[in-house]
Amino acid sequence: MKRKAEKIIVLISVIIVVCLFAFFLKSILVPFIKCEINNDVEGARQLLRSKGALGFFAVSLVEALQMVVVFIPAEFIQISSGLSYPFPVALLLCDLGVCLGATIIFILVRTFKYSSSAYEKNKVKIDKLSSKQKSDKSVVLFLYFLFFMPLIPFGAICYYGSSTRLKYGKYILTVATGVIPSIVTSNLMGAAGKAFIKNSIPIPLLILIIVLLAAVLFAVIFVFLDRIYFKENEGTPDSVVYSAVKSVLNFLRKNKQKLTVDASLLKDAEVPYFMLVNHESFYDFYYVAMLDPDLRVNMVANEYYITRPVLKTLAGKIGVIPKKLFTKDLHTIGGILGNLKRGYPVVIFPEGRLSPDGRMNRIAEKSAGFYKRLGKDIVFVKISGAYLSKPKWRRRFYKSDINVSVTRVIKKDELSRYSEQELNRIIEDELYYEDSGSENTLYKQKDKAKGLENLIYRCPDCGALYTTYSNGCSFGCTSCGKIRTLNERYVFDDGSRISDLYGKITEDERKEAENVKISTNVRTKVFVKGKVKRRGKGFCSFDKNEFRFTSDDEEFTIKTENIPALAFSCNDEFELYHGEELYYFYPCENKRQTARWALLADIFAEARDE
Repeated sequence: MKRKAEKIIVLISVIIVVCLFAFFLKSILVPFIKCEINNDVEGARQLLRSKGALGFFAVSLVEALQMVVVFIPAEFIQISSGLSYPFPVALLLCDLGVCLGATIIFILVRTFKYSSSAYEKNKVKIDKLSSKQKSDKSVVLFLYFLFFMPLIPFGAICYYGSSTRLKYGKYILTVATGVIPSIVTSNLMGAAGKAFIKNSIPIPLLILIIVLLAAVLFAVIFVFLDRIYFKENEGTPDSVVYSAVKSVLNFLRKNKQKLTVDASLLKDAEVPYFMLVNHESFYDFYYVAMLDPDLRVNMVANEYYITRPVLKTLAGKIGVIPKKLFTKDLHTIGGILGNLKRGYPVVIFPEGRLSPDGRMNRIAEKSAGFYKRLGKDIVFVKISGAYLSKPKWRRRFYKSDINVSVTRVIKKDELSRYSEQELNRIIEDELYYEDSGSENTLYKQKDKAKGLENLIYRCPDCGALYTTYSNGCSFGCTSCGKIRTLNERYVFDDGSRISDLYGKITEDERKEAENVKISTNVRTKVFVKGKVKRRGKGFCSFDKNEFRFTSDDEEFTIKTENIPALAFSCNDEFELYHGEELYYFYPCENKRQTARWALLADIFAEARDE
């Protein structure tokens, strides 16, 4: 009987709405638009005056009934009223209609215990968001939050509000004020459409107005959510900014690659946990976030990047944990401990830097002892296919098939079974990858080798320094004349891959490392917490014993054994910390050598590990 009554109510409501829509279109809207197309302003005014209360009644009643039915969108009637009536009148009529519909719903729910099936379909979304409502005040804030949320109809929100213990007065006041931003935006869009019909504004300006109005609405929504409803979540992955950043990145990146995820093992991990991930590309943090729509994690990231002007604000809002690369950083440990205590998983990229050649970097900072002491589950995540989409040595991004998978979970109870050495080995084995070519993706671009000489700075065949070059898909050497060409699978015509060539020059450098000493004149930028403290010029030298920098103003030496690795950007700079200051060194001549400084640092570190 309840289902039958529900169907009858919905059927009657739909019939009434359709009839009112037909009346509104035939008797008011269409004639009004015709008057406007003919620039007959006086005729339009007479039409509205002749309809009088019927036009007003139609707007309010259609707005009310669409809420009761739930699935009929409100934007049509709101934009139409803005098109037909002065803005203040249109706003008042729509708001009255919303209040009327909200009152009908309140009576249906409180008196007749009625529940619309259309509401039930939206209830799942609402229930996921309703964990905060514990008092009348929090329910009111939650209703405002829902009114600001896209894709949840006003009617569904009112059905939810009526099902709470909120008194009618507070309920209807919340509804009347909560819908205003959306109604104002729709009415103004209608007003802009009216101006367009009258040829008062050109279509580009109309589009601009609509875009700006939508942007203003979202700005109002964002400020409310960030500063009021989710204020206590600021600085955590539950913040509004986290969701916004994730949504924006998803919009920007979803057509740039085919992303496949497998998070089936994630259900075995107890929150909070450590998530250890290999590091193939700049967008790895985004790929991790896409493992699960509901995943909220803190990430440990390079302090330099997240202290830049705009990124600093975003990182602070979402709780990114800063890390000084290849240094012992107590602030990072404190950030990790604080976020684990608050119940958030922490994502760490143990390599600490992007792969140069598509193979896993040496893990410079062994952290197994830290994980064992904290006693949290460890989740291993493997990213593959991302390296060639945007490697260090190329500026351009290529579309690629990318896979993200949870490969293993070590429960905290199992950690005691492993020594630190064994756990470090497991971490390296689980994260190891070789991804310098793809069997699934075809790269049809004509400049696949462009920039590769800035990484493969030495000829892998004759060993000559800085004689390599790229041209389109070809990679060659001016000294020995050897030329290789990349096919559509990023494999050279002789069967070798980029990682093979990088491995060859690594072996050549390793043979000479005992006696090599490199040096260069440099320009410097010195950063403190992301801001340039000073600029200058100087001279750098590096060998197996020490790194030395001298200039007119300063001089310092760092023992090579205290340099786990050198971060670098191809054909640009290499960098390291000295105390609390981050030095960026830009070679004054032959910028390709930056890759060599970094590679030698790895070779010196490997020799110490043996």
